[in-house]
Amino acid sequence: MSHDGLWSIGELAEHADVTVKTVRFYSDRGLLPEASRSTGGHRRYAPASLDRLRLIRSLRALDLPLPAVHRVLDEQDPGRALEDAVAGRLSEVGSRLRELRWREAALRLVQECPPEERAERLLLLGAMTTPPSTDAPARFWRAWLPARMPARSVAAFLEVAVPAPPDDPDPAQVLAFARLHALTSGPCPGGARRPRPEAHRVAGARGAAVLYAGLAEAYELAAAHLRHDRPPRPGDALDGFVAAYAQAYDRRDTPGFRRALARELAAEARLDAYWDLVSVLTTAPGARPEPTPGSTHDWLLAALDTDVTATA
Repeated sequence: MSHDGLWSIGELAEHADVTVKTVRFYSDRGLLPEASRSTGGHRRYAPASLDRLRLIRSLRALDLPLPAVHRVLDEQDPGRALEDAVAGRLSEVGSRLRELRWREAALRLVQECPPEERAERLLLLGAMTTPPSTDAPARFWRAWLPARMPARSVAAFLEVAVPAPPDDPDPAQVLAFARLHALTSGPCPGGARRPRPEAHRVAGARGAAVLYAGLAEAYELAAAHLRHDRPPRPGDALDGFVAAYAQAYDRRDTPGFRRALARELAAEARLDAYWDLVSVLTTAPGARPEPTPGSTHDWLLAALDTDVTATA
């Protein structure tokens, strides 16, 4: 140390066990201020710079970017700045890890499939991002739902109908989401319009909102029966299912209404392929398939047929 109590750049580097180039790098970026310059123009540092330099290196070891390091060093509340910086970096690392898990599962999907299927799978994978976006299925359902349906009702429906991509997928789930993306982003065969339930026309936008709110409750009740392997049968789940349609149509729940509803629902175009893919995505690998709105709807429709037949 010189007579003025300051260190040269080389002395500071030696005390910190880093190179002179490292000290100069942080100084040039404003992270390590100089105390003064010598008469020859050489940088001089106060001994307190050693602790600051060590803190900089610790923060950089956490892979915090330079702007974040600068905030931690110079903010009036360094503790809060550090918490924010670490939280932000953790979020970035989590996103990167999720992306890598999807890429790993996609690579395994291609590696493990029969050679004759690789071309098709590569095309499916190439059509979506990694990790995938839910934009395509969300657009599919927005176009399928009645126009002018209340935004809150649309959001509630999309939360149930559009599956979130798993954070740690297996190859089967990667393939399922790729097929789901293709199913919902491609045009309908022959240029036909996407099929919509008759209930959309009869009930209108606000009636459809009432309908889907009631169906959500009925599906939840039916899901409990599906998880216990109970056969379709009349009961609270079916009554709620029929009541949802009756309220949306402004009709009474009568045997005649149930017969007409059974005929109407049996004639609707089905979206079984969509819900089969959703089941793969929402079920943990090796676990029993979770009920979906599609499977619970089928259970309720079968229960309605049983009820109509019994009262005929």
